[in-house]
Parts: sequence; structure tokens; C-alpha cells
Amino acid sequence: MPTPLRALIIEDEPLAANRLIGLLNKQAQPVEVVGTAESVAEAEALLRTVQPAPDVLFLDIHLADGLSFELFERLEIRSPVVFTTAYDKYALRAFKVNSVDYLLKPIDAEELTAALTKLHRQREAATPPLDAALLARVLQQTQPAKEYKTRFVVRVGEHLKAIPVEQIAYFASLEKVTLLHTREGRRFVVDYTLEQLEGLLDPLEFFRLNRAYLAHADAIHDIIHYTNSRLQTVLKPTPPDNDTVLVSREKVSTFKAWLDR
Repeated sequence: MPTPLRALIIEDEPLAANRLIGLLNKQAQPVEVVGTAESVAEAEALLRTVQPAPDVLFLDIHLADGLSFELFERLEIRSPVVFTTAYDKYALRAFKVNSVDYLLKPIDAEELTAALTKLHRQREAATPPLDAALLARVLQQTQPAKEYKTRFVVRVGEHLKAIPVEQIAYFASLEKVTLLHTREGRRFVVDYTLEQLEGLLDPLEFFRLNRAYLAHADAIHDIIHYTNSRLQTVLKPTPPDNDTVLVSREKVSTFKAWLDR
């Protein structure tokens, strides 16, 4: 039986990641998924620890905390890269060469098989990889810059009020209601879930601390070691009832990387 290809999947949409894993599991030539990540920070940590380097890297372009092209600036990536994207394929034709390929979402099973077949042939022929970092920089120039929300409209009695993002300290989910907390200590109900807000706000400025809190960096006034694997954040203004705001255990490493960017 042939040695499986070792693959890493960097994808911030769980459904898309699960679909890709399912398609890889159905390949005639075996593929072993050795890791997954949803953000640039998680991907960087994973690529630094996985040894040996993966045989192929499936790389989404837009991740939870930024563009995946940042990885090429932080790391020396030698693995062949398959970009996954929802962008128009005509803008990406130039990248369907040698060790760099692309797959349009939703990923087609036959196109995935063709990409892996090409990769197997290149490995057998010992084809040297292209400069994936250079191609990523060129590809990045074809992507429209993502625009984030600059204000939220809230209701105040019979009136509507626009709250600029610069005035927001954090969002909190309470009994199926999402509350916007301003830096001055005012609270307003907004018609978004925290999951929706994660996609609407600049990930360099806001971080999802746990299931109930999404905070601006400036609202985090202190960070305390709560246990060996947990962190407690002190938010200002203070949450109602002095709620203890912990960073989810699975987010601690990503949170540290976000702070240290």
C-alpha cells in the first residue's frame, strides 16, 4: 500500500474543512490529515510543530484573523500549496502550475483528485517546487480588501443611534441576546450573534474570548493566570455582576499570538 500523503488543512469554515476531509478520505491514493487550523495564528503554531513538513498544504485565503498570505512572511514554507478560495477562477489561472494549485469552493471531488494526481506525479519526478511565497504575494494583489463594519445602529427608546466601532469595548451574549458595551459603560442590544460579529469586525482589533464575550484589544486591561491552562481577562468597563471572563482553553495559544502580533 502506498505511503499516504500527509496533509494540513488551514480553513476557518468548519463545514468546508469537514467537506475537504471527507473528500480526501475517499481518494484512491491515501491521504492522512495530520492537522487543521482555523486562523493565521493557529496555522503558524501548527506549521512550527508538525514534523516532518506536510506533503501538501490546503490553504484558505481568508482566515478568521487575517489573510493566509501572512504565513509566507512569518515562515519558510517548502510544502506544495493548494489554495482554496471562492474567488473567480479566471483571476487564478496563472497559479494552476507545478506545485501550486487552487480549488474553488465548494470543492469539486474530481478537481481535488486531479490536483492530488498532479502532486503525486511531481513527487515521482522530483519536480522542484515553485516559490509559493512569491505567488502568494502576486495572488494577494488580486484580492479585494475586506471591509469591516464601522458603526452599529441601535435603538434608544423611539430613536435610532449610530455607535462607531471606535467607541465599542466589547460584545456580550446573555440569554440569547447580544449586548454592545461602549467604553463609557452604556449597553445596547444589537441584532447579531457573536458568530456573525466575528465576520463583521476587524480580527486585528477584536477577539472572541469565549462563547459569551467578543472584546476589543483596548478593553482588555489585565490578563491573569487563572489555572495552568486558563487565562482570565479583566475588561473595562467591568461586565455586569462582575462576571469572570475567561479565555476558552482551546483559544489560549491563539489569544497569546493575537496579543503579540
